[in-house]
Amino acid sequence: MTFPDVSKFGFSALAAIAAASLATPAAAQGGCAREQLEKDAQDWVDAVEAGSPFEMELGEWVDYKENFKLGTMSGFFTKPRKVDWNLKVIDPMACKAFIEAVVLDEEKPMVLATQLTRGYFGVGPIENLVTSEGDWLFNAARTYEFASKEDWSPIPEAERATRKELIAVADAYLDLFNDPSVDVPWGTPCARLEGGIYTGKGEATDSCNIGVPSGVELKARKYVVDPVIGAVDVFLKFGENELPDSHLFRIENGKIRYVHTVTNCKGEPNCGFPAVDWDNPPGPPEAE
Repeated sequence: MTFPDVSKFGFSALAAIAAASLATPAAAQGGCAREQLEKDAQDWVDAVEAGSPFEMELGEWVDYKENFKLGTMSGFFTKPRKVDWNLKVIDPMACKAFIEAVVLDEEKPMVLATQLTRGYFGVGPIENLVTSEGDWLFNAARTYEFASKEDWSPIPEAERATRKELIAVADAYLDLFNDPSVDVPWGTPCARLEGGIYTGKGEATDSCNIGVPSGVELKARKYVVDPVIGAVDVFLKFGENELPDSHLFRIENGKIRYVHTVTNCKGEPNCGFPAVDWDNPPGPPEAE
């Protein structure tokens, strides 16, 4: 990238141009190629499996955040880990990709939710939400069991919602936590996956309208939107403790089909709620 001749601009103007270019690569570039973002997403999976971030085409300077705090990639990529399942959400308009991944590592099983951004010179920044034992309803084996059976295949082109429509559906669900009057476009069937708890029973009447906490603000939302598979991932800060959280939606015909929740509890076991007896886990609640 070539900057204008400094002699023709004041320093403040030049700084503003540079800052805008670096801070908003999607706007400056007019979007990114889907194929490139798909490669970036797969490179992330390959990096986790290799235990090295250098499987990726990294930018010249990469801000890495883990659970919404600045961290170091060397602190995460400590060893090779097999990725047993993953789902990719590709957003060419925003130059972003999202990857949800399950690692069934015996030493430290994890469920990851990761948003990548492609800038001018490669991937960066990277926001990686890491959950493991003690986080909200964490059970990697059950997450794998249920997620791997879901259908996230492409939506027929004539039936795809717009980016704006997909975000509106996701926001309706998230707004419900703080406003019970919100009208959420529930689909039937619908299944919610929160850690190892799954509400889907394989029946045509399965519903996601089974209640949510009330008076809880879900703020600082960051979106990755993929109309091809009807998906929206939202990174957000959950509640007054601002827990790092990912909500992933599959939306079909304008209605919610799947919801995945990944929440880091910031060191408080199960976010302060009683632990689950995984030998006798609770069944899905009845729909309202």
